[in-house]
Amino acid sequence: MPKSKPTSRGESAKPLELVWTANAKEDFAHWQRHDPRIAKKIDELVANALKHPFTGLGKPEPLKHELAGYWSRRISGEHRLTYRVEAGVLYIGKCRFHYTAKKKK
Repeated sequence: MPKSKPTSRGESAKPLELVWTANAKEDFAHWQRHDPRIAKKIDELVANALKHPFTGLGKPEPLKHELAGYWSRRISGEHRLTYRVEAGVLYIGKCRFHYTAKKKK
C-alpha cells in the first residue's frame, strides 16, 4: 500500500484523526447551550481544519512564543479556535475566548 505523500504546507492526503481536549469539550458545550450559531461555526472550522490544517476558513495562523506549534482560526472578533497537528492527529485545544500566552515576569 503506498504511503500518503505530504502536499504543500505539510498537508497530508491521509485524513487526520480528531481529538478534543477536556477544555475544548467544555468550551464547545458552552456554545451549544448559549449560542448554537457559534457552535455551528466551530463545527465548520474544525471540518475545514481536518481537510486543510494550515489554510482555509477562519484565517489560520501559526501561533508564536509559548504557543509555538499551535494554530489559530477566528471564530469571531473575540473568540478563537486553537489547535495543533501532530502525528496524524488534529488536537483541538480551545474554542472560547482569545488565546493568551503566559506573561513573562
